[in-house]
Amino acid sequence: MNDTEFSPLHGAEASPLGKPVAYRDTYAPELLFPIERQLKRDEIGVRADALPFVGEDLWNAYELSWLNPRGKPVVALARFRVPADSPRLIESKSLKLYLNAFNQSRFADAAQVQDIIARDLSAAAGRPVGVEVLPLADRPQRRIAYPQGICLDELDIAIDRYQPAPELLSAGGPVVSETLYSHLLKSNCLVTGQPDWGMVVVRYTGAAIDREGLLRYIVSFREHNEFHEQCVERVFCDLLARCQPAELAVWARYTRRGGLDINPCRATPGAALADEADEVRQ
Repeated sequence: MNDTEFSPLHGAEASPLGKPVAYRDTYAPELLFPIERQLKRDEIGVRADALPFVGEDLWNAYELSWLNPRGKPVVALARFRVPADSPRLIESKSLKLYLNAFNQSRFADAAQVQDIIARDLSAAAGRPVGVEVLPLADRPQRRIAYPQGICLDELDIAIDRYQPAPELLSAGGPVVSETLYSHLLKSNCLVTGQPDWGMVVVRYTGAAIDREGLLRYIVSFREHNEFHEQCVERVFCDLLARCQPAELAVWARYTRRGGLDINPCRATPGAALADEADEVRQ
């Protein structure tokens, strides 16, 4: 039995996830399916009126197209920045369906498409969402890089926990400032159970975090069912509670699914947010 069977309603029960859905090819903002963040934040003790973090969910979209006024297709990349303090996240399959609904609709130019998407996503999320639409004709570039820090993946350790185990986390000794990361993050979709693969980065200032314990903790998500945004918030809150760093930022770079990748970042107020670079598997 997996952990979703023990959970209360998580907000995605009526979403298109895991269900056959006919694609629409004309503009349809009603396809967007927002989910209340607080439903899962209650599980980790995060109050809506006292968020312990700032941050955003950065989405990269690789399948966006529409028709110009003469009916000729335009293709583009897009980036969406959903603030962490928005009351709602947007379910990913609904966003994929929404973006594909632009395919046979005519728009004046990329600026109009950008304005429309920003309006619709902001309405769904409940806060202003930053949107960049980047036509391929303008030759947009992506920067792929590894974090400037220490990769934990070669630690020779035994692991036998595959559900989140915050008791594995500890810290001690002198104060350090360092960045630790791992490519071994795997979790599963909250609804479908499909695997989600990612890299997770922990940048902090505080007593040194035990690296073996941190890697065991990261791997402990391997059979855990939760959305990307929720996993990163859980990691952040567990590190903050168990290791008590003075400054902390946690972000993940998840591999794409359905033409989208999702990259949540959470940080203590005043800490620098995620580095602006994509992961090699994206």
